[in-house]
Amino acid sequence: MTRDTRRDWKLETRRIAGNIRRRVLDHVIRNNGGYLSQACSSAEMFAVLYNKILHLGPSEAPRVPQKFCGVPRSDNPHFFSGSVYNGPRAPHLDRLILSPAHYALVLYATLIEVGRLAEDALKHFNRDGSTVEMIGAEHSPGVETTTGSLSQALSQAGGIALARRLKNETGRVWVVMSDGEFQEGQTWEAVATMVHYKLSNVGVFVDMNGQQCDGAMSSVMNIEPLAAKLEAFGARAVDVDGHDLEALFAPTQLPVEDRPLFVLARTDPARGVSLLEERAPQLHYLRFTSEEEKMRYRKFHDRLAKEG
Repeated sequence: MTRDTRRDWKLETRRIAGNIRRRVLDHVIRNNGGYLSQACSSAEMFAVLYNKILHLGPSEAPRVPQKFCGVPRSDNPHFFSGSVYNGPRAPHLDRLILSPAHYALVLYATLIEVGRLAEDALKHFNRDGSTVEMIGAEHSPGVETTTGSLSQALSQAGGIALARRLKNETGRVWVVMSDGEFQEGQTWEAVATMVHYKLSNVGVFVDMNGQQCDGAMSSVMNIEPLAAKLEAFGARAVDVDGHDLEALFAPTQLPVEDRPLFVLARTDPARGVSLLEERAPQLHYLRFTSEEEKMRYRKFHDRLAKEG
């Protein structure tokens, strides 16, 4: 019997995405709050990246998260980068830059699902001395750079990509962004710079869930038509259904052009957790208002777990 590898990767990726949502939902319930809508919207995106797109080596970090050993400086030999969970920095391997640092919980859940972090790694989440921080920093699992204010990561990725090209490295630089970052000027400066230097080794996945901390993007500061704006800057932009695995993967197989690629993944911030729709348009952070509400989410989670 011939094995259908095309079908196999989709089945496994769909499993990973479902488990990312369930794991984050369970964590949010146990901790009386958290960034849940981000997991709902981006689960497929992270699953496709780690299971199909990224060319990474084996993790170089212990599966049990390391403790914080200080910030990077010349007299601190104990500092380590969270990028070691994504494997070595080899010339032919890819690098991943996480821009919205509050998506760290989604990234940790992904690393657990693909075997780069221990099953119980989230028990260290946001504890004193832990690297498993709520807002990911350069020492957090899977995180290479501290992005600070939103939109800084795209500039950092552009610098890394230019350096890699000058060194004739073949690995690509992938960036995960949120749509709210296109409300900030530094993002557009970074796009203009990457286009100017023809950085074809940069690929950007944008979680277009239409939400930000103050509510719906369209009511705070509309960024549309985003694809047309990016193309006007000289970048390549592809609009896709952010929950369709093949649609997410397809743009990465297009012939490479002398410009950065932006995959605009249109997503639903309540995907897989319909209870969240009751809170619209304030979906940025979930904090339970009562034990009764928390129990409703627990029952919803348990039903999801039974359905597999």
